[in-house]
Amino acid sequence: MAKDSSDSGHTLWGGRFEGGLSPEMEALNRSLDVDWRLWRHDVRGSRAWAAGLARAGILSADEVLRIDQGLIEVARRLEAMPGPRGLADEDIHTVVERLLTETIGSVGGKLHSGRSRNDQVATDFRLWGMAAVRLLQARLSGLVRAIAEKAREVEGVVMPGYTHLQQAQPVPASHWLLSRAWPLVRDLDHLGSVLKECDVLPLGSGAIAGCPFDIDREALAADLGFSRVSENSMDGVSDRDWAARLLFGGAMTGVHLSQFAEDLVLFSNSEFGFVRLGDGYTTGSSLMPQKRNPDVAELTRGKSGRLVGNLMAMMTVLKGLPTGYNRDLQEDKEAVFDSVDTLGGVLPAMTGAVQSMTLDRDRIAEALRAEMLATDLADYLVRRSVPFREAHHVAGALVRLAEGAGRQLSDLTLDEMNGVHPGFGDDVFEIFDPAASVESRDVRGATSREAVEAQLDALAKALAGTL
Repeated sequence: MAKDSSDSGHTLWGGRFEGGLSPEMEALNRSLDVDWRLWRHDVRGSRAWAAGLARAGILSADEVLRIDQGLIEVARRLEAMPGPRGLADEDIHTVVERLLTETIGSVGGKLHSGRSRNDQVATDFRLWGMAAVRLLQARLSGLVRAIAEKAREVEGVVMPGYTHLQQAQPVPASHWLLSRAWPLVRDLDHLGSVLKECDVLPLGSGAIAGCPFDIDREALAADLGFSRVSENSMDGVSDRDWAARLLFGGAMTGVHLSQFAEDLVLFSNSEFGFVRLGDGYTTGSSLMPQKRNPDVAELTRGKSGRLVGNLMAMMTVLKGLPTGYNRDLQEDKEAVFDSVDTLGGVLPAMTGAVQSMTLDRDRIAEALRAEMLATDLADYLVRRSVPFREAHHVAGALVRLAEGAGRQLSDLTLDEMNGVHPGFGDDVFEIFDPAASVESRDVRGATSREAVEAQLDALAKALAGTL
């Protein structure tokens, strides 16, 4: 068994150099604290590479068996470790190879034949990335399902809809909730595209020029669960487009969650009072006993900033890279890990918040004002052959008349309405019913009960199609 070099700065290079790295450079060079989480993928990729070397005649049957058993033992040792603290190795690839040679001796040094850390890390990262995308898909779809379930639960509740944060038109509460689900479905669609782009094997690309041995890359891809192999070795080691697109998806999801969270912050405050979040998703004040703070929504809103920031960090790293692999790419993983971790925390919390929340139906009903039906008033005239521009002007004039009299629009008399335009009949007052207004909009994607049911069905189908 080789000497344990866990504290001796073991490296996978050095023959070209007389001395070691300076302490300052060692600190800058070390990535182990970040890429430690890739150890399972590094071991998995190494086992597949050993099998590939055996198929190519580079390793004997005995050697590949010893290496494979050694890697299984390495995995066992790494599983038992609390983390990278105390290890002097510069990265996870160095740790795995060092532990392998400690376990099986010098034959472990044959594993790296024809392989570079450039294609090795690209492979590890993609293996991790595919698993991470699938986890995000599951958690994101869980939130979409929770929103859909809540939308069904609040069926029949009509609330004010807002544009410019001003009351606009009445909408079903379910329609509002579903408006926050569809952006997340688009995020799921994007994750599906990221998964497809990530599903490319770079192993066998070497450092830049490919592998000199007769490695069956398609067999390697099958062993590791990739559906295809990279077509250009230089691109294979340097391509991080999938990671950038994952970060874009994370940033976009963060923005969508932040918008939903802002709704929850507003609708749960005392001025609106439409929504009450469960106790498990709110906190109190250390000074004011009456406070009930929507922290789950505020924290979600805040996390969007770091998700956007991680995207900017990655794009800045990539923008000036010359051809081939460059060490700048050491900075790729931390941003991706952080975004996945952030969403991994936010999505379950928001899912629970949605499941826990209730609507104050009385408070919502009190907030519905007749002025929101001004468009319905104009539509009433349109159905009586009045041009919409004229009808719009008439409805606006009636709103102004009601405001001037200190009354709601629905409190105007028929004579007052006909004093502005003669086209109104006794049935005009039927429009001052928010539920009727909602039900009158029956086109696809609109607010009627039938349209919302169709929307829920479409959402379920879209959700099934993204997974």
